[in-house]
Amino acid sequence: MLAPHRSIAPQDDAERFLIELLDGLWARYRSRLEPVRRYEALVERHGGIFRNDHIAFRTLAWQDPAAGIFSISRLFEALGYSAAGCYEFPDKKLSSIHYRHRNPLMPKLFISQLKTWELSDPARAVVGRTMAGHRPPPGDDLLSKPSLDAYLRHFAERPWPAPPKADVETLERESQFGAWVLVHGYDVNHFTASVDSHGCEALSDIEKTVAALRAEGVTMKAEIEGERGSALRQSSTTAAVLPVQTAEGTMDWTYAYFELAERPARPNPKTGELERFEGFFGAQAANLFDVTAFGGRKE
Repeated sequence: MLAPHRSIAPQDDAERFLIELLDGLWARYRSRLEPVRRYEALVERHGGIFRNDHIAFRTLAWQDPAAGIFSISRLFEALGYSAAGCYEFPDKKLSSIHYRHRNPLMPKLFISQLKTWELSDPARAVVGRTMAGHRPPPGDDLLSKPSLDAYLRHFAERPWPAPPKADVETLERESQFGAWVLVHGYDVNHFTASVDSHGCEALSDIEKTVAALRAEGVTMKAEIEGERGSALRQSSTTAAVLPVQTAEGTMDWTYAYFELAERPARPNPKTGELERFEGFFGAQAANLFDVTAFGGRKE
């Protein structure tokens, strides 16, 4: 396994814990996604390096019990992250915040929430029934003295009982994002390889990396988001479809995908120094949300 965070030298105990957490999340994620393991083998075969650009999470905004972006962000804020940018996706009823760590080598986080107050009454009722079973939020004790097992459970274990299939389908008609959260909770939505970190000619840009993955039998998104020469270019695998638990048993649903991000170094017009864009573009992110649409439906 190419642990994508082990090359980061921790500067204190909090960073050491964070690296263990990120690698724990990675280990669970890669075990469920064969395309990720093919990517690892590809990078290793070419003598390249794998670093994680960012991790994405999804949430449902709700008032009582209180939930939303902070259901995830506060766990990471306790480990040195802070908000760096805000994004709105009105057509999808979503808002997002991206977070950066005080150590710039740590991956960025992109955390989104469904604005449930914009849903129809039937869809909002589904969310209400779900949130009524939400477990208690992490307490101050966990944030002040983090436990790796407790942190990993927060993401791996759905925070409410398995939803009825009919509720998933009702919510999916208005928000495939919301239906995804209903069945997966706070699990990782995707990790992202930094193409700029590869350090080998065979995978030196996003076109070459996409082509190499396709040659390995990995099904990729049809388009690359972002024109050549732009500050951020992105693509991804298609989303895996896995069995998920429902109140009645199991059903197939989209799970996660694996993203590629290229952030070319460009001269700062004022200083002339080479810099990389460390934010996100809303239009590109909006298209990537659709990767988990079940059955090809887009919002």
